This record gives sequence, structure tokens and C-alpha cells, in this order.
Amino acid sequence: MKLLGLFLLLIACARADEARLRVSSFSTVLTEIVREVGGEKVDVTGHVKPGVDPHEFSPRPADLEAVASSELILVSSRHIEGYVEKLREAAGGKSVLLEIGAQLPGAAEDPHWWHTIGNITRATRIVRDELIRQRPALREQFSANAADYTERLEKLEKWVKAKVAELPRDRRKLVTNHDSFGGFAKEFGFEVYPIAGITKNDQPGGRKVAEIIGVIRAQGVKAIFSEDTENPKVIAQITRETGVKIGGSLLADGLGAKPNDTIEAMFRHNVTTIVEALK
Repeated sequence: MKLLGLFLLLIACARADEARLRVSSFSTVLTEIVREVGGEKVDVTGHVKPGVDPHEFSPRPADLEAVASSELILVSSRHIEGYVEKLREAAGGKSVLLEIGAQLPGAAEDPHWWHTIGNITRATRIVRDELIRQRPALREQFSANAADYTERLEKLEKWVKAKVAELPRDRRKLVTNHDSFGGFAKEFGFEVYPIAGITKNDQPGGRKVAEIIGVIRAQGVKAIFSEDTENPKVIAQITRETGVKIGGSLLADGLGAKPNDTIEAMFRHNVTTIVEALK
């Protein structure tokens, strides 16, 4: 009987390793990462869709039902999802909730960590390690998938660096709707002048708008940028008073709607828009 019990336990463990890992993701960037690393061994529900403002998203009952049956829940970081405790309650202690951004450098100051390839690569490793922990028999497959994805990210990073290098350093002045490109600016030597704060609830008053107008004039800023999920009224006011052009719309809070619904497409869109407008 003991041998039979051990045999049944081994079968149960093998079946658990073979079963697709159920994942709930509340970040468009993390949804791509876990699908790339997990491949056909994960069943991912991306609750926040590309093009949706994550600051405004709130989980519906159907989202919480999916969370209740998930084994892994992925969220970005504080300041982005204000509903993490709801997710914990829905999970009922039966699943792992990973706050990826909280494990990355600088995420406490700026939660928009996905604007550097280095952070995306770090997030990929964190996701890989958790998938391996939950399905140890699939270590080799998850590791190989992560390595392939990381290689593609390295190629993308080379392209980003080459494209930014086309822009003289004295023209790297980035005026955006809200404070979401701090990591990008630090990595590539930009001065960033956000109109609003880190969260979109931190909207600018008249004094802040006047300061931005002063900066644009004093620094000789060539263009300012709106965002795909942002109200353009303040940007319009600034362009009227300064005569500066709108350089285009940036993807600030995650992946955009098609055709910008991948990490590579997001970077190519943002970097090309910035460089071409400020040249």
C-alpha cells in the first residue's frame, strides 16, 4: 500500500508539472513577458489590454473570478495598480502575487520601469525563476525561452542606442504629459520636463504650466509630446503660447493598440517619434 501511495503521488506531481500554469497579468508588458517565457506551458489572461490606461483600470467581477483560479498573478508596481489588495482577497492565499516593479532598481521613484531594456530583461528573469519554481520539471524549456527572448531584447537595445545617437545631446529635452520617462531619460542622457506628476491624478496648476512654458523658451525645446491615453488640452495650451510643435504621441503606460501592441513596437514607435521630432 505504501508503494501504491508513493506511485500515485508521483503521478499526481507529474500531472501537475504537465498542466498549463494559469496566470493572471495586470500589465501589458508582463503579459508579453510571461507568454514569451512560458510558451505553450502557460495559460495567460491579460486583464489590461494594449491601449488601455492602467492608471484608470479597475478589475471587474470577471477579472476577480479569473484571479481566484490562477496560480500566478503578475502586477507591475505601486502607483500603477491601486487594487492589489482586492487581488489578494480574490486569490484567497492560493496563488503567488508578484509585484515585479518593486524588485527593480528605481521603481519606488518611478514605477514606469519598462522604458529601459535593462529592466525588461530583469523582469524576464524574475518571471522565468517563478515559472521554474512552480513547474520545476520545465526548467530547461523556460530557461531556453527566456534566453531566446533576452537575445531579441539585446538586438532591440542596440537599435535603440543607435537611433538615440542620431540626436545631439543638447537637443535631448523631453517634455511629456506626465512623469513616466525618467528611466529612459537617465539611460540616454535626456533632460525630462513632465507636465503632470508620476500619477495622472497629480495634474498641473497654472504655476506649473507657466514653469514648463518658461523651460521650453529658455531651453529652446524643439517639440513636446502627448501620450496615447492622455487628455491633450494642456499640451494644446502650451503649443499655443510657445509656438512649439507637437512631436507626436508617445506610449507611456504600457503597450499601445495595434500595431504598437508589442514591446519592440512600443520602443520603435517611442524612440523614432522622439528622435525625429527633436532633430
